[in-house]
Amino acid sequence: MSRSPTPDLAPATISEADGVRYLHLGTPWVQGAMRIRKSLALELEYIQRMMVWMLMRPSADVTRGHAVQLGLGAAAITRCCHSTLRMRCTAVELNPSVIDACRAWFHLPTESSRFAMLEMDAARFVADPGRVDSADVLCVDLYDHDAASPVLDSAEFYRDCHRVLADNGVMTVNLFGRDASFERSARRIAAAFGADRVRTLRPTREGNTIVVALKNAAVPERDTLAARADNIEHRFQLPAKKWLRMIRPLTELPPP
Repeated sequence: MSRSPTPDLAPATISEADGVRYLHLGTPWVQGAMRIRKSLALELEYIQRMMVWMLMRPSADVTRGHAVQLGLGAAAITRCCHSTLRMRCTAVELNPSVIDACRAWFHLPTESSRFAMLEMDAARFVADPGRVDSADVLCVDLYDHDAASPVLDSAEFYRDCHRVLADNGVMTVNLFGRDASFERSARRIAAAFGADRVRTLRPTREGNTIVVALKNAAVPERDTLAARADNIEHRFQLPAKKWLRMIRPLTELPPP
């Protein structure tokens, strides 16, 4: 049975159409999706692009380490990292009804030595000094029922994300929303990670822009990225060559 969220958190609701199950937070905005007969496939294009961190890790390491998801959505990234890549995973979600919906309807993995589901504020998670250098991959996708802008988007939050990552760790962030400012958010990420260690992908048709940032590591050369993209497409059937064509540096941000 789904628990009621606290008064300031919208309840999770479900819809289905054409073989796809969608997660909402009481509004038409889609918070996540799963193709019912192919639950491990990444149905939404922006979720596929959130996996661009795979290009930034050596092919031998792409299935190793600890992957953390801030914002559960419909658990697509969690399912992929846990069940396809076989990584150790932690998912952090504040809304209890989202967690319950994912357990009931979206094949959320069972908690184990390889998977932890934490019901807590993502800001508190990354600010915890006990978690410094604890993640190799950090996927940040934090939106409320309005989907107007990221719920957590401060300079302090991105500094905390940087601290949580181990050296050579990679973060991806979904920037989206009618009130969101890509330039402002990207500038804050660049301040935390270094502009030369940050890249962005072109926006999706829906307006999702994915940013990828590396901790204390240089972005690999194009030939290296191309070889990794080929490996990812062959092993995991993800459109990594398409991601590679979309990657661009943060070279033309307007002044603050």
